[in-house]
Amino acid sequence: MEPHHTHATPEQHAPDAHDEHTARKEHAEHDQGQHDAHAGHDAHAGHDAHAGHGGHEGHVAQFRRLFWVTLILAIPTAAFSGMFADILGYTLPAGTGWVSPVLGTVIFVWGGRPFLTGAVDEIRSRQPGMMLLIGMAITVAFVASLGSSLGLFAHDLDFWWELALLVVIMLLGHWIEMRSLAQTTSALDSLAALLPDEAERLDGEQITLVAPADLVVGDVVLVRPGGRVPADGLVTDGSAHVDESMITGESAPVRRGADDRVVAGTVATDSAIRVRVAAVGDDTALAGIGRLVEQARSSSSRAQRLADRAAAALFWFALGAAALTLIAWLFWGTPEEALIRVITVLVIACPHALGLAIPLVVSISTERAARAGILVKDRMALERMRTVDTVLFDKTGTLTKGTPAVLAVTSAVGQDADEALRYAAAAEAASEHPLARAIVAAAAERGLAVEAATDFRAVPGQGVRAVVPDGAGAAREVSVGGPGLLAATSREPLADTAWLAEQADAGRTVLHVLVDGRVVAALALADEVRPESREAVAALRDRGVEVVMITGDAEPVARAVAADLGITEVFAGVHPEHKSAKVRQLQERGAAVAMVGDGVNDAPALAQADVGIAIGAGTDVAIASAGVILASDDPRAVLSIIELSRAAYRKMKQNLWWAAGYNLISVPLAAGLLAPIGFVMPMAVGALLMSASTVVVALNAQLLRRLDLRPDRQG
Repeated sequence: MEPHHTHATPEQHAPDAHDEHTARKEHAEHDQGQHDAHAGHDAHAGHDAHAGHGGHEGHVAQFRRLFWVTLILAIPTAAFSGMFADILGYTLPAGTGWVSPVLGTVIFVWGGRPFLTGAVDEIRSRQPGMMLLIGMAITVAFVASLGSSLGLFAHDLDFWWELALLVVIMLLGHWIEMRSLAQTTSALDSLAALLPDEAERLDGEQITLVAPADLVVGDVVLVRPGGRVPADGLVTDGSAHVDESMITGESAPVRRGADDRVVAGTVATDSAIRVRVAAVGDDTALAGIGRLVEQARSSSSRAQRLADRAAAALFWFALGAAALTLIAWLFWGTPEEALIRVITVLVIACPHALGLAIPLVVSISTERAARAGILVKDRMALERMRTVDTVLFDKTGTLTKGTPAVLAVTSAVGQDADEALRYAAAAEAASEHPLARAIVAAAAERGLAVEAATDFRAVPGQGVRAVVPDGAGAAREVSVGGPGLLAATSREPLADTAWLAEQADAGRTVLHVLVDGRVVAALALADEVRPESREAVAALRDRGVEVVMITGDAEPVARAVAADLGITEVFAGVHPEHKSAKVRQLQERGAAVAMVGDGVNDAPALAQADVGIAIGAGTDVAIASAGVILASDDPRAVLSIIELSRAAYRKMKQNLWWAAGYNLISVPLAAGLLAPIGFVMPMAVGALLMSASTVVVALNAQLLRRLDLRPDRQG
């Protein structure tokens, strides 16, 4: 933080066109939506497709539409299916034998198209998984049913109802999954939105309004108070406190004057400055951050799903079982019996439960999280959270409140501290500087009556001056500022040097209050630690999770906050572009890292981490780069995510074991393993058991709703 501050007059903060950011910028060229291999399958997308924001919405609409249309067609298909009628014991009306074949064919060709194209993609990539397993099952069911309807095969192979049920349930699972994966925000769009709509380019003293994209290196632009810097450059005239929080994440504005570098997207808070453009387009810091986000997210999207691995294993299991079944029944039975048994094995081998095992758990867990103020954007992030053993917290705005606060007040002998604070608040009331707002807020918290000041002046390099009534009819000249104010007025700080040293060691900013030229008090301000942060750190460590802090602040500030929270490992003075490198450093030593942050500068680190967690009050870019978003600013919610991840994973494993276990038992029975002792499982029984397993999976997933994710229960 700056040891002294300059404030703007109300006139300097007049509304400016450059402070109005209502228009969205052009869509970023490289949209970075990610989804896993399984979700990447649509009618035209392969196993490794990476759809963007619009792609996810398209997948959701596609599977939603297919599900409802197929469900409507599936009802008469099943009702007029011969096998289904035999199971329920009713007789089909005469002349209805065409209903199931016609509607079933439509279901197979249209509703099954995403699975069939996905199966082809998996064959081409030599990575058998869920799509190939589903595609094989519905193809075998279709061929067998069509052959049965045409009289080519036995009546026992009428699988139209099972084909319809299988397609409907799988479409439901994929719809649920795609809805959970749909992303609502693009990080690169958010980065672009940090730029102003127009830039004021100076041609001599003539001002021309141009788009930031039209600026070239060497142009000089005017940035008014409250306006955003349109391009990276160097200050050529004037000085201002620049709010760089959207880039650095740090709360205190930084003083920028002649020859100082400023970054596109930052805000000149109190004074106008002129900037000579040094970088535009892809060469700006914003563009560099965008590239880091894109690279990290694309590299982290290659994780394989647990269900895909299970499906791949079941695919080979089904093929092996079918081959053995064919050989055995050709040797001990008849060709017709062999065909019936092989088809039964291949159809039953694709359990409905496996298609819903993961999507149902994901859907319920994400819904449960949302009710607790946790938005899960990336399902894989939720799955990975259970393995996290290190949580890397950004300091400002995450462990701390992100805004300065008055933490201590000391006054001269004979001077009341509250009275000194009242004087300071009255002098600062007309300023919009964050430190000024903190002083005014501190006076309000203490219930002090603040008089209206007059003759307000902001003095560059010193602070503010104003005339303040003393409550007895007299007027006092009050000045508030840092060391620059003391130097300009030839005053010494308060004699309590031990107090000053203590504040310096804690990395706090000290402002002095002068009344009629006499130093009456000193105020210590710093970013305040959230009370919940101490509980969060302690609870994480109790669960065996290491806590690390990272910040752009200086070492003394960082160490003071870390000591307060009980954090032993700290990365201090880290430049924005180096935060992702610190995440890699932790990962290279074997840690599974969750990064918690809220600023644009955190975006690459959030994307690089095994799990990125954004504080909901942070920037759009941080939110878009994270897999998990906390609607509140309570860091204890990280514990809730860990608990949810572990509980959801348990349910996934239970569901997968149930689905796969059903196959391991039912497939050998359908193949005729117990035929030598006179038992062969009827196809209808196998199909009903397959549907029953789906019900069990659905009920088991519902138990996740009992999980209590309130942050105050996680400490």
